Amino acid sequence: MYTYFIDNQQTSGHQSIIFGLRELNTTESDNYCFNSSILTPPITNERFNFTENYEVRIYTSGCYYLDKSNQWQSDGLRVGRNTNYYETQCFSTHLTTFSSGFQILPQSVNWNYVFANADFIQNKTIYLTIICVSLCYIGLIIFARWKDKKDIEKLGVTPLPDNQKSDEYFYQILVFTGQRRNAGTKSKVHFVLSGNDDSTTIRTFADPHRTIFQRGGIDAFILAVPKSLGLLNFIRIWHDNTGQGSSSSWFLKYLIIRDLQTMEKFHFISQRWFAVEKDDGKIERILPVASEMEKCDFSYVLSKQSYHSISDSHLWFSIFSRPPSSKFTRVQRCTCCFVLIIISMFLNIMYYDLKNESTTTNSTSSISLSFGSVSITSEQVIIGIIVELFALIPSLLLVQLFRRLRSRQQQISPLRQALYKMKSSLSDKDIDENKNKHKSGLTLAWWWIFIAYGLCIILVGVSILFIIARGIEFGDSKTQKWLISIISGLFSSILLTQPLKILCLAIFFAYFCRNSNDDKEANEYLDDNQVNLDNDEEYLHSKKNNRLFTYRPPIRANRLNEAEVMCARDRRLKEIQMWSIIRETLLYICFLSLLYTVIFSNCQSNSYSQVKHLQNYLLNSRQMDDDYTKISTINQYWNWLENSFISNIRAQEWYNGDAPKNLSGFINDKSSRLIGWVTMRQLRIISDLCPVHVNEIISTCRYDYSFSNEDKNSYKPGWVVNETMQTYSSSINQSFIYSTSKDLDTYIYVGDHGTYGSGGYVYEFRGRSVDLQSNLSQLHALGWIDNQTRAVIIQLSLYNPNVQLFTSVSLLVEFLSTGAIYSSASFEPMNFDEIRLLLELKGNYFRRFWSYIDVGIIACSWTIIGVYIWRFNECKRIGKLFNETNGYVYINLQLASYINNILIYLFGFCCFFGTIKFVRLCRYSQRLSLFIVTIQNARNELISFSLMFSIVYMAFVCLFYLLFVSKLESCSSLLASAQMLFEMTLMKFNAYEISGAAAFLGPFCFSLFIFIVVFICMSMFLTIIADNFRCARKNINNDKQEIFPFMLERFQHWIGWTKATEEDDYEARDVVMRSEYFHPIERFPERIDELLDVINRIYMTQKMEISKMDEIDI
Repeated sequence: MYTYFIDNQQTSGHQSIIFGLRELNTTESDNYCFNSSILTPPITNERFNFTENYEVRIYTSGCYYLDKSNQWQSDGLRVGRNTNYYETQCFSTHLTTFSSGFQILPQSVNWNYVFANADFIQNKTIYLTIICVSLCYIGLIIFARWKDKKDIEKLGVTPLPDNQKSDEYFYQILVFTGQRRNAGTKSKVHFVLSGNDDSTTIRTFADPHRTIFQRGGIDAFILAVPKSLGLLNFIRIWHDNTGQGSSSSWFLKYLIIRDLQTMEKFHFISQRWFAVEKDDGKIERILPVASEMEKCDFSYVLSKQSYHSISDSHLWFSIFSRPPSSKFTRVQRCTCCFVLIIISMFLNIMYYDLKNESTTTNSTSSISLSFGSVSITSEQVIIGIIVELFALIPSLLLVQLFRRLRSRQQQISPLRQALYKMKSSLSDKDIDENKNKHKSGLTLAWWWIFIAYGLCIILVGVSILFIIARGIEFGDSKTQKWLISIISGLFSSILLTQPLKILCLAIFFAYFCRNSNDDKEANEYLDDNQVNLDNDEEYLHSKKNNRLFTYRPPIRANRLNEAEVMCARDRRLKEIQMWSIIRETLLYICFLSLLYTVIFSNCQSNSYSQVKHLQNYLLNSRQMDDDYTKISTINQYWNWLENSFISNIRAQEWYNGDAPKNLSGFINDKSSRLIGWVTMRQLRIISDLCPVHVNEIISTCRYDYSFSNEDKNSYKPGWVVNETMQTYSSSINQSFIYSTSKDLDTYIYVGDHGTYGSGGYVYEFRGRSVDLQSNLSQLHALGWIDNQTRAVIIQLSLYNPNVQLFTSVSLLVEFLSTGAIYSSASFEPMNFDEIRLLLELKGNYFRRFWSYIDVGIIACSWTIIGVYIWRFNECKRIGKLFNETNGYVYINLQLASYINNILIYLFGFCCFFGTIKFVRLCRYSQRLSLFIVTIQNARNELISFSLMFSIVYMAFVCLFYLLFVSKLESCSSLLASAQMLFEMTLMKFNAYEISGAAAFLGPFCFSLFIFIVVFICMSMFLTIIADNFRCARKNINNDKQEIFPFMLERFQHWIGWTKATEEDDYEARDVVMRSEYFHPIERFPERIDELLDVINRIYMTQKMEISKMDEIDI
């Protein structure tokens, strides 16, 4: 790397600087490339060709200070030669505080290198990224276009079908359905609007051409009435609950009703469910007119602001939730998102090297914030801000271009279109006047759409070109790292940054800028221009005089009474419960399947075979002379070491006498490789003086092993303190020197008869078989194992490449103070593939049995994650050490074995809790739920019984232990005695063994135990269970038990196995008859209307006859 530096004094007075660069030939290199200044550089005007690729980085820096007028000046300051890409060196001739300026420019693209290496195979990541992003854009465009067409169907103002032609007064009704789950409805919605002067009859919201009251929808209607209702007071609104399933319920946010004559608006705020199964179960409500205070309520304004901001202002979410009335289409939004992500990718890849290189600066050169291995520097923050700003500018420009486009043809507002259909006499002059009236604000002509899309094509094309070029320069591996940073940044922007920004703005405007008349959701539906509705007064007046009375046919709306609502509520709750059971069952089956997959995938099927093979091979249990499991003396132990163990830990000749080629490091089974070497660790005790009453027999006592009396002194061979004349090998000398756990990398070991420390005297089985045999013979002769030895632990680590299993082998021989010798062995196979409702229920939560099961699953799962990470780090350490040493250095797998055992235990308990929780799904079955209810009812009694039983049981445990501790092996310890008594409770015992231990006490204690524990205690236990079972069966809730017959009935109807019975037919007919039945008093207004209609016809007939007679007389 060559650096050429020009300070600010050399550039003073220059407008530009020209750099020349060429490659020197061999002669010029010899003449000019030496460590001295060049007075006459070889500058020529000839053209030279370069034989090597090169890159040039140009950057500028300056030193400045603020003068008295707060202007930046550079006089008296000089940029130093040590200035580099990360820091600036300044020299000053005055004591003024100064700072540096720095210009960050992305590296230029080496196009020659790009075109020479533009192969798809070498750069598949960058090409596939561009292809995948483009395909996603095409797929979203198709979806957006389809949704745009669907949105057109939602627009428009619908005249109510029950409007009368003679009605001359009009109201516009806007109905806002909530965005909650299942908020839309397919039930028929009816209402009665009441004012100071009059009230409407029962009216129905309906539209024969489109679906109304969809989730998050805004529906506009025109209500026609004979005369003004005056100032509106309230609206009574309900639905008939005829929708199927969840489509019967409805969440109404609010209504806006506008008097089209006076243009006065009335708000009716609901924010409630009209559903039999939700909220208070009501499907009919009376909504009063909202006051100014209610319209400015913070929660009400915030809900409106938040929903509209997310559905319209969030560029990504609005592709799926764009308001139908917005002129900014989904296709245009999708295009803006595509341009934004491409530009962000372009800017990120251009500045990617600057971000990475900024992390290499030292702590003194910049301010940095570190989180472990992750470091964030000030340069990275500045570069990130620059990238975000550069990406924000074109996206904002495109969004504003698309938002401000005018339609190609002037369109009539939906309100006037509906009024024109209702009143064809509405003059064309009014419509033309409406066309010329637009909302204030800057708008663009329709042909600007071509400019907007052209700008998108240019930005995307240029960005993709540079993305591919820089990706080729990066190479495939570096491009993958860049791609990960892009994906993480994209998701954080979509899911975190933009929603937080929108939410904060919504809270700010809802709290500080509340305006009761500002409703962005309704503005597209409300035409603020006065509608001329009195242009046909003469026509209406003449029509009014033609009739004496106005007859209106009766409107029958099905209104459910209280009993029918309760019946519908029960049935709907059963349906919800049914689907909840099905959903819970399916989800839990998926959870168990995933749980079993994860747990059982960590269990190797070859583990048992591997352990069984090593047990038979190393323990030599098939031979009578050298059987490790039958060692009872020290000589037998030495015999097993020298004759069996030594020959098995080195690969010997094949059965036909061939040498074991390529099996260096393998044990004699030719399939398991020894990692490093075998270690044999001894733990000893210090001899103590015997108590006074024993001194007459023996003066020195040697007790059992404990941490307090462990011998940690170092000796010479033969356990002597002084130097010996005879020389021994280093391994022999080392075996008499105490080593700590830190030196050995060992841990505490738990045996059958004691717990042993992590240090000790260690002999390492290193070298040839002949050397090992000789060393063992010397150790035997030197008395390495003597009467102070309490434990000898042989540890070796094996790896079987055929089944990819590591095995930690520990062979323990315990020497007790009684003179007994006990041998045990541990084989731990491991597979290191890593190398390759509480807030709601509060305190009541822990009163449920299933809460503890949930807590068990959660605790086991999180602990498994922690232990899994722990095991991963441990096996990573072992794998690194194994790769560095090729397996020829001893690696202790004791810690890894402990961690693996903990993980297996946690897997087992997690699987147990997960499986036992499946019983909870049976709580809706009457027979199966009796088991759970019985246990719950008997909880207190069982706790008392358990306490009493524990006392009795522990008394017998102590009795049997003290009586038969020296006579029966099954009573050799308290734990073994408890196990034997438990087997006796299950009627599994050996009466001859007990009577043989004590002729009288044996049968007597046995009979006493059977009588008290088995007959009395077990009978009490069964009585408690039976009594509570009887109570549970009496008090069981039958309402819950009806769900399974209900589910079975629905399933049979669904698959067509059963047809409707006569009872079902009668019930259906009864529902129809009840819906068609009206009380006689309810028909009284209808009869009066019919009477007035008859009188009206008689009147009109007589009037026509009189007019005819007058004509005849004339």
